[in-house]
Amino acid sequence: MASLPLHEEIPRKRTIQRAVELVILLLLLSLLAYRLLFLRDHGFHWLLALFCESCFTFYWILTISIKWRQMDHKTYPERLSQWTSELPPVDMFVTTADPVLEPPVLVVNTVISLLAVDYPANKLACYVSDDGASPLTLYSLVEASKFAKLWVPFCKKHDIAVRAPFRYFTAQSTPLKDTSSEFQQEWKKMKDEYERLCQKIEDATSQRALPCALAGEDEVFSNIDRRNHPSIIKVIWENKEALPTGLPHLIYISREKRPKHPHHFKAGAMNVLTRVSGVMTNAPFMLNVDCDMYANNPKIVQHAMCQLLAPQNERDCAFVQCPQIFYDGLKDDPFGNQLVVLHEYMGRGIAAIQGPLYGGTGCFHRRKVIYGSSPDDAPTGGKIGDGDMQKRFGKSVELTESATRILSGANMKTDAPESLSSSLEKRWATGLLEILLSEKSLFTATLKRKLQFRQCLGYLWILTWALRSIPELCYAALPAYCIISNSRFLPKVYEPTIIIPVALFVIYNLYTLSEYLRAGLSIRAWWNNQRMWRVTVVTAWFFGLLGVILKLLGLSETVFEVTQKDQTASDDSNANAGRYTFDESPIFVPATTILLVNLTALVIGALGFRRVAYGSSGSGVEEVICSVLVVVHFWAFLKGLFGKGKYGIPSSTILKAGTLAYLFVLFCKRA
Repeated sequence: MASLPLHEEIPRKRTIQRAVELVILLLLLSLLAYRLLFLRDHGFHWLLALFCESCFTFYWILTISIKWRQMDHKTYPERLSQWTSELPPVDMFVTTADPVLEPPVLVVNTVISLLAVDYPANKLACYVSDDGASPLTLYSLVEASKFAKLWVPFCKKHDIAVRAPFRYFTAQSTPLKDTSSEFQQEWKKMKDEYERLCQKIEDATSQRALPCALAGEDEVFSNIDRRNHPSIIKVIWENKEALPTGLPHLIYISREKRPKHPHHFKAGAMNVLTRVSGVMTNAPFMLNVDCDMYANNPKIVQHAMCQLLAPQNERDCAFVQCPQIFYDGLKDDPFGNQLVVLHEYMGRGIAAIQGPLYGGTGCFHRRKVIYGSSPDDAPTGGKIGDGDMQKRFGKSVELTESATRILSGANMKTDAPESLSSSLEKRWATGLLEILLSEKSLFTATLKRKLQFRQCLGYLWILTWALRSIPELCYAALPAYCIISNSRFLPKVYEPTIIIPVALFVIYNLYTLSEYLRAGLSIRAWWNNQRMWRVTVVTAWFFGLLGVILKLLGLSETVFEVTQKDQTASDDSNANAGRYTFDESPIFVPATTILLVNLTALVIGALGFRRVAYGSSGSGVEEVICSVLVVVHFWAFLKGLFGKGKYGIPSSTILKAGTLAYLFVLFCKRA
């Protein structure tokens, strides 16, 4: 048993997929060659098409590099059973920032699911960072710890798989009939206790005064300003007897904040959690989790340890990343935000190089990689130098579901947003581009350090999300420009070169469709993701780019926006489930403008109001088809033009977009 590996890497066979990817690349290069050959015969629009298609070719090269070799990781947590007493401690971090946007019931479910994992309780400690400095959050955690003293033994006694109470009781509204009477009685007791916990939190939420249970904390929380207050640290529960079957430590932290000192949002919270835990428990490994997630597998920590403790990875595995899997997602992913295919192919591809991207949540970190010293080094004040750290830690590992998936899956799960969270996507795009432009250059790390070239390309693929908005916006407006100005950017249907864009369009779409089908998704899910991808790029990602530009110019600072977390599951039977919602945010102006521009172009083309063209340089059916495709991709915005309430585009947004569309038409007429 001792000689058996704790995990193994299983490469995927991708011969056919690689061949198709190379064919697509060949077609893209052929299209670029066609542009260059006829560049002198055409004007500005041809040069713009060349720029956009060059960008698309570059992104496709990055994609091929990532997908070329994909790897599955299979772990064997049962092989750790003989070393239970020697398992290393783990500090678990949960971050929350706003009790309104991130309801306390959601936070306590995350915490309870972590307290109940199958790992020696004396080796665990859970730290909750509350950037909202909310007494309601503290009260909820105090009450949750009381419930956890009953819930954790119940889960371990009956080997409950899903240990977040709200998920367990949602999926199983009544105890199974074929279970023992003892289990049924305990099940009913647990459900009653959980409902009582929820009621207490709900009652406390509706009260303005501090809950009675926190009467002794009046001095700490009275007249507190969440942006200006000293540090607050409360040990809610301490496992004083160090019992492996007890309840892990539970500590509440609200870090110090001062108006004149930047607190760096979640990154600052993670820094404080790392420092405070280093003083209190100082575990060699740390798990950070967002407040809207839960452990889908009670053996999640063992799965991570299989990779962190494996002999071949002990010195070069910096972190283990769990893929983010959503629960209660709407059928067919109407908003394209469930990221299934992204994790399945791109995630496993980059994990097979030097390791996955750090997802910001659901990640096990090796403490000495974060700040250079480990618990073993602490007494001597040992410090790992930068060069030594590069030798020791060259890659990280992705923690993915093993072959049996449901029975031994090891993923963290989070709730699926009911609609596209533009603020979240914008935040991602902004942060990623800021990393690309920071002092920690990817290219320097590749040339002077241990970052492999393909890993650099993998980082570049995701860090340039915001930059992709420029070619996408230009290419979406190009068909309309050509129709209005009566020019063309594609070969005529009777020209042999038309086969290049047609073949590229057909093969690429069949390729992406096959990925969704192999991932167990539907054709509709594929289409929803294709259209929402383009919407996201020209809305959230474009404004993410603008935010970074304004910051570089010193005109504005990027802002971390806390996103709304849903307490209730999505209801597919709701007639409005899957409908796109709008508000007066300027983030919807670019997409609305693109839609109006293409609608205007189609009307102008149909009525024959185009400028007169000479020879065969005028626009044709090819540009019309492309313009129709753009309209179809932005169909949600077309419906929004006639929608009402939150399902309709506000008149102010339509007015702004209409003005921009009018200016665009004037530009096309004069071009």
